[in-house]
Amino acid sequence: MENQEFQEQQNNEEKTFFQSTTAKMIMVGLLTFVLLIPLLFVQNLIAERAQRKSEVVNEISNLWGSDVAFYGPILRIPYNTYENINVTDQKTGATTLQRRATTNYAYFFPSELTNTSKVKKNESLKRSIFNPVVFTADMNFKGNFTAPNFTKLNIPEESIQWDKAAIIVKTTNLKSIKSELKIQLNNEKLTFEPQPDDKSNYSVLATNLFDYKTLATNSLINFNFGITYNGSNSINFIPIGKVTAVGIDSDWESPSFEGSFAANDTTKVVNKDGFHVDWKILDINRTFSQQYANVLPNLEDYRFGVKLIDTVDEYQQNERVSKYGFLVIGLTFLIFFLIQSISKINIHIFQYSMIGIALIMFYTLLISITEHSSFSLAYAISGIAVVVMITLYSISILKNRKFPLFIATSLSVLYTFIYVIIQMEDYALLVGSIGLFFILGAVMYFSRKIDWGK
Repeated sequence: MENQEFQEQQNNEEKTFFQSTTAKMIMVGLLTFVLLIPLLFVQNLIAERAQRKSEVVNEISNLWGSDVAFYGPILRIPYNTYENINVTDQKTGATTLQRRATTNYAYFFPSELTNTSKVKKNESLKRSIFNPVVFTADMNFKGNFTAPNFTKLNIPEESIQWDKAAIIVKTTNLKSIKSELKIQLNNEKLTFEPQPDDKSNYSVLATNLFDYKTLATNSLINFNFGITYNGSNSINFIPIGKVTAVGIDSDWESPSFEGSFAANDTTKVVNKDGFHVDWKILDINRTFSQQYANVLPNLEDYRFGVKLIDTVDEYQQNERVSKYGFLVIGLTFLIFFLIQSISKINIHIFQYSMIGIALIMFYTLLISITEHSSFSLAYAISGIAVVVMITLYSISILKNRKFPLFIATSLSVLYTFIYVIIQMEDYALLVGSIGLFFILGAVMYFSRKIDWGK
């Protein structure tokens, strides 16, 4: 009789241990960490789809036109340099001194350079579910060259070949120019032609040769020309004018003004219909000269312009949402665990697993629906679907409607809270910290009467 009572007592102790609150807490905690594995797979899926988008966008941009950068126009005038060399006659062995001429080039930047550009976005190149940032830019340049100062370059007058002058421009997007390239120089119109690559990121266009002294009026050459580009992502200029003025109008609603020079805040306008921006840069604002001999300088550090931003990057938003996956799973399990502890309703670890998998499915639904609609709509559909599924499942588990209604409300608030956070930039950390503080307070309040010793 005593042995039988001892055995029943031992069985009760073993049953109590495995069904204790501590044991259940450990199992739910382990399950939470196990669910990080499929969550990691979801994050890898998001990264893979983002990489695929990047590849497609780059392919379209390469076909349509890459970033536009403009360096010019520049007045180029050749000049001769001479050197004395010894020449030996192979038959007689006699050595004579001969003078050999070498042609070099002097480059002069304009005194005034004004650009007005109209940039229009193109939405016809959408491929599958991807929509790249591409545009057509109509750019007009005008200004003037004053008399070139060869004295500063230590080049004598008799060495200058005035009749072989040319105007050159350098651009990164030669293949995507869609207009006839002609420049008006005073009363004469010249045509640009491509020149050999100068071993930089720029391609060179040069006019046919002209006589500077014949063309110049009072030692001044006025110029006017236009270029139409197919481009993508950005437009940049180099301020080579003694006074450089640039104005851009566009229907793109999300620009980012970049480079070494700030735009004019008094005339800058950015709204849902597009933007207008102006720059005015003087020669005293940069540290390079207006004339060079032999080689043009690398002025990449002086670039400025505008980058057209795709603010609705669905993959970046999905990635940010997935980073809160551990928080969503942990808080959802915590809600069920508190309900189980308060109501004494037993929830099997398998049922926790089903709830966890449903939470993971939210992210796969979100990324797949986002690719075919807006992120906000996809978030709403995915969130409602998961909340409804877990709520209906909770009714069958908890055998009443009070607790499932609380779960549905809690999950709705949690998903809404995360959506608000990811839409913010400057205040995301502040709002997130305050929200987590209140969540901690709620957990402390509802768990205050639980007997953790059982």
